[in-house]
Amino acid sequence: MISNNGELYIVATPIGNIKDITLRAIDILSDVDIIACEDTRETLKLLNEYNIKKKLISYHEHNKYEKAESIIKYLEDGLNVALVTDQGTPIISDPGYELVKEIKKQGIKVTAIPGACAMVNALVLSGIDAREFVFVGFLSTKQKDIKEKLDNLKNEQRTMVFYVSVHKLIDNIESMIEFFGENRKASLIREMTKMYEEVYDGILKDIKEEFAKRDNKGEFVLVVEGKSKEEIANENQQKYKDKDLREHYKELLNEGYDDKEAMKELAKLRNVDKREIYKMIKKKVER
Repeated sequence: MISNNGELYIVATPIGNIKDITLRAIDILSDVDIIACEDTRETLKLLNEYNIKKKLISYHEHNKYEKAESIIKYLEDGLNVALVTDQGTPIISDPGYELVKEIKKQGIKVTAIPGACAMVNALVLSGIDAREFVFVGFLSTKQKDIKEKLDNLKNEQRTMVFYVSVHKLIDNIESMIEFFGENRKASLIREMTKMYEEVYDGILKDIKEEFAKRDNKGEFVLVVEGKSKEEIANENQQKYKDKDLREHYKELLNEGYDDKEAMKELAKLRNVDKREIYKMIKKKVER
């Protein structure tokens, strides 16, 4: 059965430099019937640059539920709709996933038009390992929630990417220092793709001191290196140095580890060669 529904296009837009838009994105924005955008004024600047004239409707955090109904109705009427955000890829730290979820539930086609994304751009600029990473986005405005989030991330070994607003920049970095330590490697990127783009590499302590002196503007992306295996190993050594080896071994057995697994875990936690653990355990048993 052929559907008479329209299609939703999730279209990435530039994160700074207005020329960072794909040819396909321009084609889609020119062809759709309606463009749903975070701020009509911002989107209008982009459309004017490329001589695109379309009906614009607002879709943002404060009206996302009521406007979702309107967008679905447009699609059901056979109209094609593009979803854009002020900058970058829609839905990343912006409303939209609820809309996409509901549209897909209705059996209406959704297509994403790839393009600029601040998170990806910052990762590749940072020089920090990007093979595995965690996108955290903006931290909460509530200190209790910030502490809970960072506490959950304090042992994260993958690279972490944070969006940071200018008003929370120093406070957020201070909170990260509390949980990650002042010597954690990081990269703070500002004004990406613009004339005054800056990538400031260092440790959290240095980044905080440098930007505390400045009159900061705009939004930032902070890429923070994950906890190293060496750091975890050293912490475990300190944690378990006074713990009796045999007692530790028994605890692991009680937790469900078999004999071989328990010795392997002991070696990992105490940063000792597995064969040495075996010798020590065997020696204590023979006694």
